[in-house]
Amino acid sequence: MTPSWQSRAPKLAPFIVAGALALGLVGAGGYWLGANRAVRPAAQGDRQVLYWYDPMRPEVHFNEPGQSPFMDMALVPRYADEGEAAAGVRIDPGVAQNLGVRLATVERSNVARSLVAAGIISFSERSLAVVQARAGGFVERSYGRAVGDVVAAGAPIVDVRVPEWTAAQAEYLALRGAGGDLAIAARRRLAMLGMPASLIEGVEREGAPRPVITIVAPVTGAITALDIRQGMNVMPGATLATINGLSPVWLIASLPQADAGLARPGVRVVASLPAYPGETFAGRIESVLPAASAATRTIEVRIALTNNDGRLRPGMTAEARLEDRAESALVIPSEAVIRTGQRSIVIAVQEDGSYAPVEVTLGRAQGDAIAITAGLSEGQRVVASGQFLIDSEANLSGALARLNASRASVGEAANAVHQASGRITATSLEGVTISHGPVASLNWPAMTMQFRFARPELGRGLTVGETVTFRFREVSGGYVIEEISETGRTP
Repeated sequence: MTPSWQSRAPKLAPFIVAGALALGLVGAGGYWLGANRAVRPAAQGDRQVLYWYDPMRPEVHFNEPGQSPFMDMALVPRYADEGEAAAGVRIDPGVAQNLGVRLATVERSNVARSLVAAGIISFSERSLAVVQARAGGFVERSYGRAVGDVVAAGAPIVDVRVPEWTAAQAEYLALRGAGGDLAIAARRRLAMLGMPASLIEGVEREGAPRPVITIVAPVTGAITALDIRQGMNVMPGATLATINGLSPVWLIASLPQADAGLARPGVRVVASLPAYPGETFAGRIESVLPAASAATRTIEVRIALTNNDGRLRPGMTAEARLEDRAESALVIPSEAVIRTGQRSIVIAVQEDGSYAPVEVTLGRAQGDAIAITAGLSEGQRVVASGQFLIDSEANLSGALARLNASRASVGEAANAVHQASGRITATSLEGVTISHGPVASLNWPAMTMQFRFARPELGRGLTVGETVTFRFREVSGGYVIEEISETGRTP
């Protein structure tokens, strides 16, 4: 150390000590600041924050505050002293009555498997009759018949002149007087030519040939095909007419493949037709077609319906309700089930009086009731009306406090007026869209939503971008602005 340095050292000592102290203070301050910044996201005031969440998506957690990626609103903190959302929702009786909550009891009942299928009335092909010519000849008379005519059994269809039969009849009559084997053979020949027994007896009774033969309808029904004209030539075996019986008729119904087990011959069916409202027609499955339709993925069944009065006309549409034997099962009202697309849930009443969603497995439906195969027990109570409101409140964890609070006066709460401020983002004749700040009276965070005007003149002069303060109230499930004033314009 040089003499000059030794002479200056006593003078520099105070500055060196001050510098060391300053460095120490800076280091301590940096440590304190870093420690406080590290814990700031986990504490707010005197309450510890566990995480932040979007009330519309409470299952998604965020480590820091900010704007929700799902909705145009700020994230809400979840505090440690709040704990996790309870499994059930406890609702004040006054609030439950205001929500229209109605309960139902899980009961055991006999449930019959049933299915409603659409179908079309058609002729039964089992009562189809074909009228043919037994011999060649010429049409003498057609009786003015046409397709669609309803004829009774034994009604004349056509007169045919048959020369071959005329000659055979004359030969029989000539041999008949002599008797013996020749007469017997001649009569047998008439039958072999296709003459009906009634015609042969008429020839014997009259003693003269019958050149013209009248062909009659074998059954009562509707003519569905007719191929005769006056004077036309008729070949042996030619089809002259087709007649379909009117009773019974078929109801051809298409059933989904999943319900193929219900389609069995003999199963009872109740049919209803739009043409006869309030009436039902009983029948049974006559047959199930062996092949399924590849295009519609359905199977067809034939249901026989009695049609003595002829009111069931082929081509009419009908609905067929198929019913199977009844089985004992737990049932609840169908309206109590909430179907999400992935599962089925009901809102059940717990022992402590709270409400909790319960996943269930559905069984057969019968009228307004549905069977439950798993998830509930007999005697348990479920929400049959208002369950969607409870389910929504259960999902919106930030709104549970609102349900738990007792309402001294439901009418006073409904008429409450709330105040907020924000920026106009869109306008219309009916209302305005405002990006507003938090609304403490409703426990709302900042968000963008649409309001209606109580009076049309409130919207005059309002433009997009203006900042406004406004007063509003809830009316019929919506929010109506009663007062609004401009406070400036946001650039």
